[in-house]
Amino acid sequence: MNSALVPIQGGNPQTGPQDLSRFQESTLLNKVLVVEDEQILAQNLQSYLEAKSLDVRVANDGAGAIDLAQGFAPDVVVLDFRLPDMEGFQVLDAVRKQRDCYFILITGHPTSEVCGRATDLGVSHILFKPFPLAELARAVCDLLGTERRSTSKSPPAAGFIERRHSPAEAFPLQLYDGTWVNSDRRGNKQTASPDGDKAVLDGEGKL
Repeated sequence: MNSALVPIQGGNPQTGPQDLSRFQESTLLNKVLVVEDEQILAQNLQSYLEAKSLDVRVANDGAGAIDLAQGFAPDVVVLDFRLPDMEGFQVLDAVRKQRDCYFILITGHPTSEVCGRATDLGVSHILFKPFPLAELARAVCDLLGTERRSTSKSPPAAGFIERRHSPAEAFPLQLYDGTWVNSDRRGNKQTASPDGDKAVLDGEGKL
């Protein structure tokens, strides 16, 4: 589901080239709304998805997500199940009344009841915390019908998560103690996860 670039006819005499450029950029990029109450985790998800050329906004509670979705009009909503003010499914119901979009559920409580409700409500993907960042990117890009940026000439490996064929990707990552590092998914010894080829975050934004 791609955002369409609407041509401006007549124009606004006060609109300059910079404003037009911002308008074009915002309408050409696919939009993702991340709904996650753990702020460090939400910021890291935003940074990683923005590195995939996606327009990403963050809401830290259900009410904020519903309000933000009205003006932002996301193509994909990445939704935490347990929020401070309501369940993620309540956000899904409210946003779906406003807009037809995809939903990805992230949860640290993968019970059969939660998974069953998600399936009944038409959730496209369910990711269990902790999950590789590449898995989220794969899910989002699959739904949008876009390809992740890759320099590899080899076809993707079978399975949901591409690991050994993933190129080096650097993006800002905030650690749980509040410090920021420039994370490299492949080969950065400071921030690489134990298997050395994927960044994994838990519900508290920890590697």
